[in-house]
Amino acid sequence: MSVRPIRPDDVPAVVGLVRELAEYEKALDEVRLTEDQLTAHLFADSPALFGHVAVADDGVHPGQVVGVALWFLNFSTWRGTHGIHLEDLYVQPQHRGRGHGKELLRTLAEVCVARGYSRLEWSVLDWNTPSIEFYRAAGAVPMDEWTVFRLTDDALTTFAGPRT
Repeated sequence: MSVRPIRPDDVPAVVGLVRELAEYEKALDEVRLTEDQLTAHLFADSPALFGHVAVADDGVHPGQVVGVALWFLNFSTWRGTHGIHLEDLYVQPQHRGRGHGKELLRTLAEVCVARGYSRLEWSVLDWNTPSIEFYRAAGAVPMDEWTVFRLTDDALTTFAGPRT
């Protein structure tokens, strides 16, 4: 198994993995991501989105992209440094238990340490017990006192509307 940064020829597989993740999270109808969008954001002159893929080297699926981590930078005003926000971490079910997810997460931790970033964080659905156990085993701790808020679609447009 190997983990490496996403290359342009990985984009179709990565979009497919994002769709698989959304299906697992019971939200496939919410995915609007296209290959063109992902390519534009990952490979822009000054990208704000980054990613790594896990590639199978098992003899059965050599070179096949079987997992993905998509991430972007955040900033801690309290620590005065950047950090990584992991947007998506997904490994296909038939390839789980072989270390792909752990290696993707470890790679991002390595990026943080190498660049002097102070944290690596992400969100996980409350019902996703296998992922929660995986993250706890890596030493991650839940931020129980925090609630994620989000504006999207009509609520975002309405709130951004004219000032009254």
